[in-house]
Amino acid sequence: MALDTTPAYTGFRAGLIGQAYNEAAFRHFLAVDRMRAERLQRLVILVLASVREGPGRSSKLTHHAASVMFEALAASVREVDFVGWFCEGRVAGAVLAQGVGAADERAAISKRIHTTLRTALPSDRASDVRVRVIRLGSEAHR
Repeated sequence: MALDTTPAYTGFRAGLIGQAYNEAAFRHFLAVDRMRAERLQRLVILVLASVREGPGRSSKLTHHAASVMFEALAASVREVDFVGWFCEGRVAGAVLAQGVGAADERAAISKRIHTTLRTALPSDRASDVRVRVIRLGSEAHR
């Protein structure tokens, strides 16, 4: 898989090390982490954040909304985790490596990110925020 030349998103957490990956890079590193997790019989937690346009459709994010999404995701990850575009311009993602994946942990992650996003986004968009937390990895841990 060739990584496309679209630069990584650079509008979040200015001045700090680390930036969100573009979609091709994000999906590449997600695949690498999934293979590593399978080999080590660990889990990977995938967090997807979007703003709904309608039933089953995510809207194109403005620069401000994307910055807010990445700030909320970045605040929820460690230095070994990463954030980026799951679907360029529409769905932001974060990969939390080696999560234990308990249902209450996933619920806490979802609630924390959802609350941050609803607070930071304009009120007309806050009610359309969608956060999904997906457990990926070893069948032994499901």
